[in-house]
Amino acid sequence: MFTKITDITTSVYTSPTDNNTGADVILVCLTEVELRQDGVLGLPQLDQALERMRAKGLFTGASGELEALPTHGLLPYAYVLVAGLGPAASRDTLRAAAVHAARKMLALQFERLALKLPSGIDSRSAASALTEGLLLGTYRIAAYRKNEPARAELRQAVLLTEAAADAALLASAIAAAEAVAEGTNYARDLTNLPGNKLVPASLAEEAVRLAQHYGFACEVLDEHEIAARGMGGLTAVGAGSVHPPRMITVRYTGDPENADVLGLVGKGVTFDTGGISMKRPDGMEEMISDMGGAATLLGALHVVGQLKPKVNLVVVIPSAENMTSGTAYRPGDVVTMLSGHSVEVLNTDAEGRIILAEGITYAKAQGANRLIDVATLTGAILISFADIATGAVTNDDEFLKPFLQAAGAAGEKVWQLPNYPEYRAMLKSDVADIKNATSSDRWAGAITAGLFIGYFAEETPWIHLDTGGTAWLWSAKGIEPKGATGVMVRTLAAYLCGEQLN
Repeated sequence: MFTKITDITTSVYTSPTDNNTGADVILVCLTEVELRQDGVLGLPQLDQALERMRAKGLFTGASGELEALPTHGLLPYAYVLVAGLGPAASRDTLRAAAVHAARKMLALQFERLALKLPSGIDSRSAASALTEGLLLGTYRIAAYRKNEPARAELRQAVLLTEAAADAALLASAIAAAEAVAEGTNYARDLTNLPGNKLVPASLAEEAVRLAQHYGFACEVLDEHEIAARGMGGLTAVGAGSVHPPRMITVRYTGDPENADVLGLVGKGVTFDTGGISMKRPDGMEEMISDMGGAATLLGALHVVGQLKPKVNLVVVIPSAENMTSGTAYRPGDVVTMLSGHSVEVLNTDAEGRIILAEGITYAKAQGANRLIDVATLTGAILISFADIATGAVTNDDEFLKPFLQAAGAAGEKVWQLPNYPEYRAMLKSDVADIKNATSSDRWAGAITAGLFIGYFAEETPWIHLDTGGTAWLWSAKGIEPKGATGVMVRTLAAYLCGEQLN
């Protein structure tokens, strides 16, 4: 899980006719303004080919565009990859350029890439974005075919800088970006695991391995301890499966002199049939991703383990498999939670909020005085944002502000949803303290689902992140791959490790 995908180093760039790195391909990133200048590639034949493409509108320099120009032996590289950066170079456009370049390298089956650091942006920021993009772009879903053919790999990348003094200074930026990208790909791997290869017990085993690797404290409660401690919600959600639930806790203490402890709670439903409130069969295979919140937190811990920020974390992952059987919980059931509150179950497919509520209460009991939960919580979030943005609900706008800034720095889209008393009133139950669904989940469904969790946060500052539209994609979109995206790993890394990433 922790093997580096690409060996990334730096080298001093002299001219395009020299290649002291042994690279097969060179990537050149151009803004729309630079594209219109003369001699941008430094070789008349290539410049003329690029100009013809620009004149025909085939390459405009917009962000996301990438073209492979064969050199026909005119340069010591087989191809020049030309990537567009839009109006100006930025971390986002450079990250995207590197993602597309990595994918093109895999398609062309070349192993060694040279990347010329662009002008107009700080060299550390450029190196960080390009490194992150390269590693994200090499990601591919694991295959289980009997005779899987060998796949091309990107084994070496060299960042070319024109200033010799810069080369040594970029090493820390490259290492930090590698950690973030590896954490994201690690979360993708976990989320893409088939449901028969990842159940609550094996998710707990993976958390233990991660904790042991980095020296974190780790605790796993089995189904007997969960029931004995009064976690009736987690017990109920897992009751229909032969794979019993687990409550996983990982603790990182990076600032022992500080009493502040951030609680991170991730939804770990390893497969979700909907239970007795059964989902439609079409597309149900995507429900292997319903533990995407848990995977995000383990991916973020992978980053924390390498960068060691001065923060204190308690990471709580309630994990269950939501199945239907004679022992499954039912619509109409009333369950008593760890907090002592009762929940009227109207919909067994609204199980994620129930186990997250247990996780929120447990995180507070473990000393958390601020809370962030991450979950593939609702299909309703797709109605609001499609698969473009993650929805956020909070009880503390000041707490959310720096998190949104971190999301912007990481290049991930997060948008705040309202928290009005009228929405909370929609969760009132006639027979219990709160109900787990409203009469119409189509009305403000993503908001009320988040506010159910917020009920258990009580007065503790809390942020809920609904990744129901962004954690898993049916097809590649932009820099995100098909399948699991590892969404929010980069944002959490920026939020927790901002000093190391700047």
